[in-house]
Amino acid sequence: MSWNQYSEDRLNEIEQQILSSLYTQYKTFYLPVKLKSGAEEKIWTIALNTESTNIPLVMVHGFAAGIGFWCRNLDALSRDRPVYAMDLLGFGRSSRPTFSNDSSEVEKEMVDGIEVWRREMKLEKFYLLGHSMGGFLSMSYTLMYPERVAHLILAEPWGFSDHQHEKPSYWSSLIFSILHIRPLELVRMIGPLGPWLVQRVRGDIAVKFEDVVEDKSVMPNYVYHCNAQNPTGERAFYSMVWGFGWAKNPMILRIENLRSDLPITLMFGSQTWVDKSVGYKIREMRHNSFVDVQIIDDTGHHLYSEQADTFNEIVVNACKLMENDKSRSKDEIKKTFEEVHIDAKSNERIKRNGICYVENDHGESSNCHKEENYEVL
Repeated sequence: MSWNQYSEDRLNEIEQQILSSLYTQYKTFYLPVKLKSGAEEKIWTIALNTESTNIPLVMVHGFAAGIGFWCRNLDALSRDRPVYAMDLLGFGRSSRPTFSNDSSEVEKEMVDGIEVWRREMKLEKFYLLGHSMGGFLSMSYTLMYPERVAHLILAEPWGFSDHQHEKPSYWSSLIFSILHIRPLELVRMIGPLGPWLVQRVRGDIAVKFEDVVEDKSVMPNYVYHCNAQNPTGERAFYSMVWGFGWAKNPMILRIENLRSDLPITLMFGSQTWVDKSVGYKIREMRHNSFVDVQIIDDTGHHLYSEQADTFNEIVVNACKLMENDKSRSKDEIKKTFEEVHIDAKSNERIKRNGICYVENDHGESSNCHKEENYEVL
């Protein structure tokens, strides 16, 4: 028996179990690509509703994930348009190229993987949705190829806040170094106990998907088999990280380079560990552009699975903005964006213990003076 329990056949079987929850007809396939380095790789892809002529949506997963994590979103998001999702190179079922150790170079290499995939898929323009690390790479892609992106949708994006001038104390650095064992390395190290450890430590993953995947062992096993392989993508990610999981080249320092006419929607969970204030900072920095910031209540980092219906609605509405405004002038579109933003903010009004709260521009909450004057969800 092999020490490492990874099995390509087992991963395929598990993924099919996950995707069997979909009602929409889909196609999965390997897309051969050739990178700038000349390396020939393959990217695992899922495609839905490809007959639609509407602008497609492309979905980019987060760290240690794969296309199976979108199982609660694909049906709703593909109802009116083509939807494509990929396993990033170095992750999931895609091939495992060797990346640079330099943070700037590895970012370019990972973005290159997305671009060569786009070229092979013959997609001219699309909505781009990225979660966590996928949000960071989606932002980087949009900076490099803005003409391809109709609307950038960032869900819990990692790597945006600037911590370059922070210096942890000696003792906090020492403690962090001792405790910071990369968990997936440990999972691979313990061989046959790896699947058991993922299920014990990340049993919450199964809970997030229990309404669509009844067998609680499926999602933890999916995580294991996605990450028990040669961890080139994982190492690439850590090349971009310093300190307490901070980005070496944070996006907030580059946001000014993004075209002003490119709309952005940002989503955060109210209980997330990600810095929500970065969304409002981006809105302030891009005051002449459309930036919508949505806070989803009672959810953490994995908002696409924890509050899938709300997440799907926000993404669908973001995609429809451009399609509803094709015949309007730029000034009219900007006005429409502002009106939609106001509507979106009213949807953030929430009811907690019988008291109405309204999220303000700083991500804080304030009491409504009279509950009957506000729409309460």
